[in-house]
Amino acid sequence: MRESWANPGGSPAVGAGGDLHLDLGGPGGLRASLMRALRDAVRTGRLAPGTRLPSSRSLAADLGVARNTVADAYAELVAEGWLAARQGSGTRVAPRAEPAAPSGPPGARPTVPRLYAPASTPPRVRHDLRSGRPDVSAFPRAAWLTSARRALTAAPGAALGYDDPRGRPELRRALAGYLSRARGVRADPERIVVCAGFVRGLALLGEVLGATVAVESYGLWIHRDLLARAGVRTVPLPVDDRGADVSALYAAQARAALLTPAHQYPTGVPLHSDRRTAVVDWARATGGLILEDDYDGEFRYDRRPVGVLQDLDPERVVYLGTASKSLAPGLRLGWMAVPEALLGPVMTVRRETAENCGALDQLTLADFIDSGAYGRHVRAMRLRYRRRRDQLVAALAEHAPAVRVTGIAAGLHAVLELPPGTEGPVLEAARRAGVAVQGLARFRHPAAAPAPGPAQPGPGPGSGPGPGRDALVVGYGAPPEHGFSPAVEALCAVLRDALG
Repeated sequence: MRESWANPGGSPAVGAGGDLHLDLGGPGGLRASLMRALRDAVRTGRLAPGTRLPSSRSLAADLGVARNTVADAYAELVAEGWLAARQGSGTRVAPRAEPAAPSGPPGARPTVPRLYAPASTPPRVRHDLRSGRPDVSAFPRAAWLTSARRALTAAPGAALGYDDPRGRPELRRALAGYLSRARGVRADPERIVVCAGFVRGLALLGEVLGATVAVESYGLWIHRDLLARAGVRTVPLPVDDRGADVSALYAAQARAALLTPAHQYPTGVPLHSDRRTAVVDWARATGGLILEDDYDGEFRYDRRPVGVLQDLDPERVVYLGTASKSLAPGLRLGWMAVPEALLGPVMTVRRETAENCGALDQLTLADFIDSGAYGRHVRAMRLRYRRRRDQLVAALAEHAPAVRVTGIAAGLHAVLELPPGTEGPVLEAARRAGVAVQGLARFRHPAAAPAPGPAQPGPGPGSGPGPGRDALVVGYGAPPEHGFSPAVEALCAVLRDALG
């Protein structure tokens, strides 16, 4: 039985968040049924300790029972310790009335799918140097608020209704113009699909592809897990100092290849020009697709920006981008430039899932781009991240000279090459010190065998290492400005103590 209880005042209170579901069936009269339902609500945590309940008069009116029935049920539950009543404060859930422990063997914990499991972080994180995380403290709140006000004022009424599954046309037009100018993407607004971040875009493509997808042997495990959940088998492509070895695609018999050609994640090397041509040739010859993850394409420091692969053949490459690195992951805004032949299947799946991004957020981002605020913010963050990278490299050169830094010509992270056999001990030392970093081994595909270490020497600090070595992947984006120097100092202390 479903009942809607009015908020009787106070906080927290039943009714403040919506309906409370009660099952008043079962043996006994109404009083016994009500007591049983209230006990269950407290026991399962639906009524948290301290929650104020409706008055007996209000609840009786909602249930259509005598007020004495509710008053007697309250009184008995107070006597049992489930509820607490004080003059002038009403009836509340007793502070000690905690939900029951989950069923199962002693010490057992609920099973969480790996895709949504928490990242392996130290128990006391003092300094967050994990990769793939921007400095969210630098989010341009004032400029974003200005765009939000303009967007809401100008929003057509249709924007608040059921939307085009591709996303708001204002944002698709803004993205088409910006991506063409800044990244060289060739995309008509009609073929841009707005999605809730890169992960949701990849999940959508996984539903459409439903076959084998080749991935880089080093990459984000969440992406592999997500494809697996969609029934997609992944096979690893070797990664070396020229990026992914795309010649292995023919033997892999994959329908698509997921690549990070501008800045291989996490090793940091760009896909060599010969391999860029070769992978497009493979797609044309086999009818395959290339899924281009341009996760940090706007952050380049020591070289000209690497153009997108999509420009070589927009009908064989799906371009995927996101605001997660440039603005904030919490916006949950990403986009895809989809080949014409794929647009129909993508829209079919999109309509079935009915998963659209918030229209007002889309309109705000469109205004933010069109006003020039997005470009200004990206340029400012590019300078900030470059200063941080330079500070990290200088500190390591002084305090941990045995550590070689690679993959730093772009992006928000660096790869720190370690002596053989030391990755595990360094990670444990970092954990104890409260420094959150990741080991390179965590990014390796389970079916990919370790390979020899980096090429020596490289032509510069951004030259590409080969996979399979002991290394740390250190992000320099996440700490707020005031916390970056202490984080670097803590990392250097960890390396100095662990490596001697």
